[in-house]
Amino acid sequence: AGVAAAAARDTLLNVCMDGTHHKKVPGPEGQLYGQCAPWRNLSCCSASTSQAAHQAQSHLYRFNWDHCGAMPPGCRRHFVQDSCLYECSPNLGPWVRPADSSWRRERILHVPLCQEDCQQWWEDCQEAFTCKVNWHKGWNWSTGTNQCPRGASCRQFGSVFPSPARLCQDIWSQSYSASRYTRGSGRCIQMWFDPARGNPNAAVAQFYA
Repeated sequence: AGVAAAAARDTLLNVCMDGTHHKKVPGPEGQLYGQCAPWRNLSCCSASTSQAAHQAQSHLYRFNWDHCGAMPPGCRRHFVQDSCLYECSPNLGPWVRPADSSWRRERILHVPLCQEDCQQWWEDCQEAFTCKVNWHKGWNWSTGTNQCPRGASCRQFGSVFPSPARLCQDIWSQSYSASRYTRGSGRCIQMWFDPARGNPNAAVAQFYA
């Protein structure tokens, strides 16, 4: 049983999900752009995907961050980092699930995001506005990019997401769960990390696998 269990565990490590822009298998990418650079040693995203993740209206999914007025830069960088984690990380295998949607065959579910990462994201977005709790569905796409659905009013992040946990868990339909663990605990995934010290998420994936 040990060998089978080990083999099953290995299929969850260093893998790329079957998504719209993901590579089939992770590998080194010398030229990852900007905030995606920490993943350059072993990455599921290409250089062009990493560049697109930084664009104001990313052509990755034609998603408009500024649907309630311009998103402040301090808030926006968390969404860029979130995109980089999603597109580039080879350490999300334990949380990859089948997805029944037109644009991807797999998704992530309940990735335990470190407490500080949720907290900082929430704090830095207090000045931002949005009209929706779950950004995965329910938009008006009639113009080719997402707009607020009819009757939805723009409100500050703090009233749409009353706590850091609600932001992390609700915004991408439970892709993340808000972990009680903190960075460096080896029990939660970091959206932000210093690549000079290696990628801390590899050990976390191993623990949950």
